[in-house]
Amino acid sequence: MSPNGSDLPHGLKGVGGTPKPRRPMRRKLLQALTAGLVLATATGCTWEDFPRLGMPTPTSEEAPRILSLWQGSWAAALAIGALVWGLILWSAFFHRRSRTKVEVPPQTRYNMPIEALYTVVPLIIVSVFFFFTARDESELLKLEKNPDVTVNVVGFQWSWCFNYVENVDGSTGDAKKSAELDAIPDRYKDAFPADAGGAYDCGVPGTRNPQTNNPGPTLWLPEGKRVRFVLTSRDVIHSFWVVPFLMKQDVIPGHTNAFEVTPSREGTFLGKCAELCGVDHSRMLFNVKVVSPERYEQHLKDLVKKGQSGYVPAGIGQTGPEKNRESNIL
Repeated sequence: MSPNGSDLPHGLKGVGGTPKPRRPMRRKLLQALTAGLVLATATGCTWEDFPRLGMPTPTSEEAPRILSLWQGSWAAALAIGALVWGLILWSAFFHRRSRTKVEVPPQTRYNMPIEALYTVVPLIIVSVFFFFTARDESELLKLEKNPDVTVNVVGFQWSWCFNYVENVDGSTGDAKKSAELDAIPDRYKDAFPADAGGAYDCGVPGTRNPQTNNPGPTLWLPEGKRVRFVLTSRDVIHSFWVVPFLMKQDVIPGHTNAFEVTPSREGTFLGKCAELCGVDHSRMLFNVKVVSPERYEQHLKDLVKKGQSGYVPAGIGQTGPEKNRESNIL
């Protein structure tokens, strides 16, 4: 062996010809497994939470469909990821360059079966994702002809208003003819109850729920009743998200969105704006209190007694292009 280590294999020489020790692969693998274990155990999730893959416990009849789509997407993504990482590691370990041989390995070009495979397989994967997403989306956005309850959710910087489109004792008027609800298209007004005087509740960023002390106004809903949310905005784009319903939709000025859910469990749940809408976006919080139908009706009467009868302005009306688009659809 020469004094300067010139007869050592090329990969073992360090700076100045001194031998460079190799880090054992076993030690690297142990460190990687330890890091993975720390990441898996530091999330704070229990075994009951793990099958939901980070999603909250569903509290509406429609939420399990969303959860199933989420779980299926994760399962497919993990399977594809395992396959890709397996192929990468297999290539790295079993086709790495030899320490003693320097010849160029055989080169493969224009392998049509392989090229066709990695073109067709991604198309199949995307098509499967698209099929299940489109199938569930069409069901989740389906609107019944006559929902049990209709709530006009009004987003504004920096809180929420809730117009309860209901027949309430002590409240007179007609939601279908109300000037405050002019922003809502007729195709949604057709489902409004006749002579619905209604009630409303509005919040500011400093509003808090009296029971939980959580920030934001509180939206009351009846358990087991199909609720239609009609979403309007007074200024910019917001997003109405009731977290345990697993459903959210944009609140867009000049365009009215709507979706329906059926709350399946009583309790008070968190809601928030899921669209970056400005400097105080993080303060656009609200609560959802699901109660019995009788308690819900009593709450509307209490709002009327406090002078909160009728409706607050729904926001910016439909733009001309949007009206034309909807007339073509209808």
